[in-house]
Amino acid sequence: MRHTRLTTIIILLLSTVTVSIAQEYAFQNTKLNDEKRVELLLKMLTIDEKIHLLTTNLGVERLQIPSLSTYEGLHGLALGGPAMNNGHHTENGREVPDDLPTTMFPQSYGLGCTWDPTLLQRIGDIEAEEARYYIRQPQARRKGLVVYAPNADLGRDPRWGRTEECFGEDPYLTAQLTIAMVRGLQGNDPRYWKTAALMKHFLANSNEDGRDSTSSNFDERLFREYYSYPFYKGITEGGSRAMMASYNAWNGTPMCINPCLNDIVREEWGNNGIICTDGYALTLLVEAHKAFPTRAEGTAAIVRANVGQILDRSADEAREALEKGILTEEDIDRAIRGNIYVALKLGLLDGSQTKNPYHHIGMDSTIIAPFNREEVHQFVREVTAKSIVLLKNEQQTLPVNPQRVKSIAVIGPYANHIVQDWYSGTPPYEVTILQGIREEAARQGIEVFYAPNNRMGEAEELARKCDMVIVCTGNHPYGTKSDWKFCPVASDGREAVDRQSLQLPDEDMIRLLHRVNPNTILALVSSFPYAINWSQEHLPAIIHLTHCSQEQGHALADVLFGHTNPAGRTTQTWVKDLQDLPPMMDYDIRHGRTYMYQQHEPLYVFGHGLSYTTFEYGTPRLVKKDKKRIQIAVPVTNSGGYDGDEVVQLYVSYPESTVEHPEKQLKSFSRVHIYKGKTAEVLLNIDRNDLSYWDITTHRFVEERGTIRLMIGASSADIRTTLDIKL
Repeated sequence: MRHTRLTTIIILLLSTVTVSIAQEYAFQNTKLNDEKRVELLLKMLTIDEKIHLLTTNLGVERLQIPSLSTYEGLHGLALGGPAMNNGHHTENGREVPDDLPTTMFPQSYGLGCTWDPTLLQRIGDIEAEEARYYIRQPQARRKGLVVYAPNADLGRDPRWGRTEECFGEDPYLTAQLTIAMVRGLQGNDPRYWKTAALMKHFLANSNEDGRDSTSSNFDERLFREYYSYPFYKGITEGGSRAMMASYNAWNGTPMCINPCLNDIVREEWGNNGIICTDGYALTLLVEAHKAFPTRAEGTAAIVRANVGQILDRSADEAREALEKGILTEEDIDRAIRGNIYVALKLGLLDGSQTKNPYHHIGMDSTIIAPFNREEVHQFVREVTAKSIVLLKNEQQTLPVNPQRVKSIAVIGPYANHIVQDWYSGTPPYEVTILQGIREEAARQGIEVFYAPNNRMGEAEELARKCDMVIVCTGNHPYGTKSDWKFCPVASDGREAVDRQSLQLPDEDMIRLLHRVNPNTILALVSSFPYAINWSQEHLPAIIHLTHCSQEQGHALADVLFGHTNPAGRTTQTWVKDLQDLPPMMDYDIRHGRTYMYQQHEPLYVFGHGLSYTTFEYGTPRLVKKDKKRIQIAVPVTNSGGYDGDEVVQLYVSYPESTVEHPEKQLKSFSRVHIYKGKTAEVLLNIDRNDLSYWDITTHRFVEERGTIRLMIGASSADIRTTLDIKL
């Protein structure tokens, strides 16, 4: 009996020791609620540790919270900094290639053209998998679980230098893609996140020239219904709890200190996580906006605005602000609470015994790295093909018919060169357009010739002797390395530089090639729209795709040769002339911006994209109408000769409303695959909340009443059928 009691005592003592080792600190107790754990940690932090948490780092090494930073992740993780390094870093004074690859998808602008939230969610999941993998790799120079993605900004003007980073001009489409990518990045576990999705840049940051000091001015209704809508949905439906404030001001108040960050984003929408500044925003707040005379005052204002991370030198300034009494420790506590909450959701506060299901990713060295998996490579190829938009296709020029085409001249600067943009990582491999075409042409018995340009008439000579010419040209994604605020080509643009032209510089070369070979097609590899009026009038076929995908060549070849039926759709209005746009700094989109308010006939409408097959729409019917949603069913028949996807788009108007609305607004869409000769019943769901407008007198959303007209079709201009319903 005595032996049994002694054994029990020993077991209890050992259990106590084990628990104390596993949970050395009270905040590591996962049985406590989140708020309690955050509060317990806050009480343990020194003032220096609190100030340290005002940086991008979530770690507190003294308390066993690992130091982790951030990654860019717009279309794949960027581990080594901006792509101005072109996949290289410096060691011992010399440039060496980055040896840490990550999967590279098309630019965000191309991802938007897929109109496919399911793809975006998986892209986010792959990025999160790679982020978790790399924090376990000792050779990784940068390790992080906060991913700067997606970009929920709206592309209201094609001159915006960062158009490449957005999904498009429409708030509903952008919101749906934002929600999907956030969910992919954060995972589906009910308690823990795979990574934290940090949306950027809040708010209305769509001019680069002067962005450090300009103000984006518009009313409360546009704030709610247009500019902030994707961020709002990213938080309330996607589950994001992290956001970056933009450089610009809104209605005169710089965003990094704008009261809406606390009053709306935190208090109303529920973002209890990270709000950070953009890079060097403190410096710009003082020196460009001239909002404060000193950096200490600027730091105090940012923290008091409930912004918990300052992406700028600010530690000394925070201490100075504390000493001068313009900032309190309680202010800092309030601001960094969100950082701690994000760390908790990532499992970083649990200690070594975390139950985060993503914790062990990358620990097993025998498992193939995510970026080397064949299924991932095939998925990138699929995504890239689905992002391609067939803008024009006369007389069935495409797909390539090997009975008529025995030789192809591939011409242009992006035929044999994939350029990674400012926020790219280093892909594990790249397949150029030339390589992809050569591989497929060899299987078809077609000869392929190549010239990067028309120097000494080389391209014209090839065009004369070939049956088809494919010109691969567009923009350079980051212009020049040497001057941050300069692009050598007026129609190029990137971060810090807006476009000064919409003309395609190589269109003159295209005209020369077309003169000697009318069977010349354009593969426009670009980050934004061009006013390619001559090409649209004269060329038999035009295709658009974006930069950066590691599978660019295979995907384009799949489309050119008919293995994939193109179904990408434009996500911006492509204007015919620069003069068709309002002044760049006019942020009131009612003055002629986007498909909702355009005043001139566009070159390509919003939602435009052709197919190798044809689709017929039947009569829509109301399936369900309750307090939360309306469901419409419309039969769509593939009446052509190819299997293919159709992007069914539903727009609404309010013919009986006394409130000003756009002529039409996208409120639902579905990308569906339909076999030739078959009919699919496509279900379109409308959230009743999206049939509301912001009432400026009551400061709340009010649902429209009366007749709602539902317009269903293949683009914003190609409406095939309508249905009126009563609310």
